[in-house]
Amino acid sequence: MNRWTRRSFMSTAALGASATGLLRPARAAELPKPTETVILTISGKISVFNDGDRARFDRPMLEALGTTSFRTQTPWYEQPVTFEGVPMTRLLAAVGASGTTLQAYALNDYVSEIPIEDFARYGTLLALKRDGAYMPVRDKGPLFIVYPYDTDPELRSQRFYGRSAWQVARLVVR
Repeated sequence: MNRWTRRSFMSTAALGASATGLLRPARAAELPKPTETVILTISGKISVFNDGDRARFDRPMLEALGTTSFRTQTPWYEQPVTFEGVPMTRLLAAVGASGTTLQAYALNDYVSEIPIEDFARYGTLLALKRDGAYMPVRDKGPLFIVYPYDTDPELRSQRFYGRSAWQVARLVVR
């Protein structure tokens, strides 16, 4: 998705403004269709779709949502690493998510259940890159749900490490 398509999508999603200038909830919109290999499918309590009752994303579509990064120490790597990806709050807003929990399914069928409130509270990312490079499947890619573990001692615990699913392929909003 190029920046013009992204702007068009974002403008369409924001058309909930009334003539008086007050904002109201936007009507359900459609996402553009993926043009490359689909790496993420989102279903469940969402209101924006591009394939029946699902939202499917390729890498350019995810990046078009806007990415951010943080550097943090993890239990999986010896040195601090920089993760870059889509803020989970932004991703869920793009699909009109309305649930309270998220089930993240990995390529190997590992399932992690995550409270959606974590995402705004901690700044959780759906990472596509680690230290500037796309993550291959053999090293926790293509998508990895990560927390900025160094920002809060609470995040350096098994509870949050267990929520940090890698090789994410599917999300279900509950």
